[in-house]
Amino acid sequence: MEFLPTNRQEMKARGWTELDILFVSGDAYIDHPAFGVPLLARYMAAYGYRVGVLAQPDWRRPECFEVMGRPRLFAAVSAGAMDSMVNHYTAARKLRHNDAYTPGGRAGARPNRAVIAYTAALKGVHKGLPVIIGGIEASLRRLAHFDYWSEQVRRSVLVDAKADLLIYGMAEKTLLELARRCCAGEKPSQISDLPGTVTIRSDFPEAAVELPSFEAVSSDLQAFNLAFRMAAGQANPYCGKALAQRHGNRWVVVNRPALPLSSSELDEIYALPFSRKPYPGYSDPVPAFEQIRFSITSHRGCCGGCAFCAIASHQGKLIQCRSEASIVAEVSQMAQQADFRGTVSDVGGPTANMYGMSCGNLKAQKNCRRDGCLFPTPCRHLVIEDRAGASLLEKVRAIPNVRHVFVASGVRLDLLERQPAYFKQLLNHHVGGLLKVAPETLSAKAAVFMRKPGPALFERFLDLFRQYSHAVGKRQAVVPYLIAGHPGCSLDDMVDTALFLKANGMRVEQVQEFTPTPGTLATCMYHTGVHPETGQPVHVAKSAKERRLQKALLLWHLPENRRDILNALQICGREKDAQNLLGNRVRRPGKSKSVSNRGRHPRKGASRNR
Repeated sequence: MEFLPTNRQEMKARGWTELDILFVSGDAYIDHPAFGVPLLARYMAAYGYRVGVLAQPDWRRPECFEVMGRPRLFAAVSAGAMDSMVNHYTAARKLRHNDAYTPGGRAGARPNRAVIAYTAALKGVHKGLPVIIGGIEASLRRLAHFDYWSEQVRRSVLVDAKADLLIYGMAEKTLLELARRCCAGEKPSQISDLPGTVTIRSDFPEAAVELPSFEAVSSDLQAFNLAFRMAAGQANPYCGKALAQRHGNRWVVVNRPALPLSSSELDEIYALPFSRKPYPGYSDPVPAFEQIRFSITSHRGCCGGCAFCAIASHQGKLIQCRSEASIVAEVSQMAQQADFRGTVSDVGGPTANMYGMSCGNLKAQKNCRRDGCLFPTPCRHLVIEDRAGASLLEKVRAIPNVRHVFVASGVRLDLLERQPAYFKQLLNHHVGGLLKVAPETLSAKAAVFMRKPGPALFERFLDLFRQYSHAVGKRQAVVPYLIAGHPGCSLDDMVDTALFLKANGMRVEQVQEFTPTPGTLATCMYHTGVHPETGQPVHVAKSAKERRLQKALLLWHLPENRRDILNALQICGREKDAQNLLGNRVRRPGKSKSVSNRGRHPRKGASRNR
C-alpha cells in the first residue's frame, strides 16, 4: 500500500505541486489505524484532499518545515499519541531516556510542549499560514489548566500556541467540515460555530456558559474548582453549551463536543487502505508499533468516569462501536499479511468489555450530566451488553490463519460480574495465563476519590475468577495494577491495601505513580486539595517521601522496602501491623507472585500498557 507523501519527491511522484493539508506529528509515521495522525490523514485523503505527513520534524531547524512547501488550506499539528510532557518526564519529573513512538526508541525527537513549538516553527516559515492544533495534548489543554511540570496554572494552549483553531476529541468529522468550509473561502480563525472546536473571540458569545477567567483560576483555588465543575457539566454533545473563559481582553470559547460517530461511520474509517507498517525510510523499529501491529480497535469512548483518566475528556463517555462485520474484515485482511504469525494481540478499546454497551433511554442520554455511567453505582439506563463482546471474540477466533486472540486492553471488574458469557470466554480462550486488571486501589476510602468500585467487589471478582478458571480447567493468575499517590489516598489507605494483598496472596512488581495530567478530576483535587463537587478536603501526597512510602507499601514483598514500610507504619501509628505484613518474609526480588485460581502462582513478566 502506498504511503502518503513525506517530501517533495513523493509529492512529485503523485503529480502534486502543492498540498491541501500538511499534517505535523510528534510521533514517527506509522500507517496504522491505532495512530491518530495517520488515521486522520488517510481519512482526509479518502475525501480527495492532497495531504502530506511531516513526522517528528526538528523544531530547531526551519528548513525541516519547508520540505513539502506551504499547504493550500492549513497545517494540522499534533504532539502525537501522548502529551509531550508525559512522554518526556516521569511522575517524579525525571527525564525519560526513551520514547516508544520514535524509531529505535530514542528520546528527544520531539520538543517539550510540542504543539506550541511546532506551531511557532510553522508560523515562522510560512507567514500567515493557518495552523490547526489537535490531538491529546491540545484537547486536554483547551481551557486554562493546572500544569504539573511547572506547578502553575497555564493559559489555554490555543492562546499560548497562537494557533488559528483548536480541534478537540477524535476530530474526523470536524476536520472534514473545516476543510470544506476553508475550500469555500472561510478562514479557520473566523469559523466560530463548529462543534468540537475552540476559538478565540473578542466578544462574549451568546448563550455560552461563562467560566471564571484565567486570571481568577490562576490565583484562586475556589475559582479553579468552580471552573472545573462548570465545564464538566457541559460535556454532553447533545445538551452541552459552549464555554467561554476570559483570557485578558479576549475570550477562549469551547464549542459543544462533536456528536459521536455511528457504527457505519466508524466502519468507513477502519476500512481505509492502511498499510499497517512504519514508513519504509526508518532504519530502526518503532517500539510502539511492535506492541500494536496486530491489534484491533473495536470501539471508542469509556463510560467508567475514573477520576484520574482523561479518556472521556478526549474520546467521550458514549461508547461508539464498529460493526462485527467490519472487525472481522480487518482481522481477515491482517491474517493474510506475510508477517502475520497467527496471533491477534488485542481486540478492544479503552475498556475492552464495553463493546456493544449503550444507553437504553435515548431521551435520558441526551439530557444526562453524569461524568460516567458506573460510579457510584451503574446507571439504571445503562445496557450492560454481554453477548456482543462474546460473539465478536468467537467470530475472530474462527478466521482462517488466526490461532490465538488476546484481550490486552483493560477490563472493568464491575462489568465482568454482569457479563458471564464474556467472562468465561475471556478466561477460556483469550488470557495468556495472566489476566491484567486495574482495581487501582484496595482501600474503600481511596476508591471513592478514584471513582473505582473498591475492595469488596474485587474480592467477589477473585472468587468468580477462580470458579471460572477451575471450570475451564486452566491454571491462570490475576495481575492487579495499583496507583500510588492518588489524591485522597493516604498512607493509612496504602497499609490497608498492602494487608489486602498479603491476605490474598497477591504480589505485584509494577506500581503506577499518579501523574497529574490536564483536564482530570484527580488533577483538580491534586492542585486545590478540595473535591470540586463536594467541597470536601482531600489529602494530597505531594512530598517525594510520602509518594515513596506509598509505593513501598504496595511493593510490600520486596525486602529492600522493609525500612520504608516500617517508617510508614510508624507514621500511621500502626506498628502492630508490622508482624502481619512483614513477619513472613518472602523470597528474593524477581520471584514475586500473583493470585491464581490454585493458590499462589508465579508471575511471568507481565507489563502494563495502558
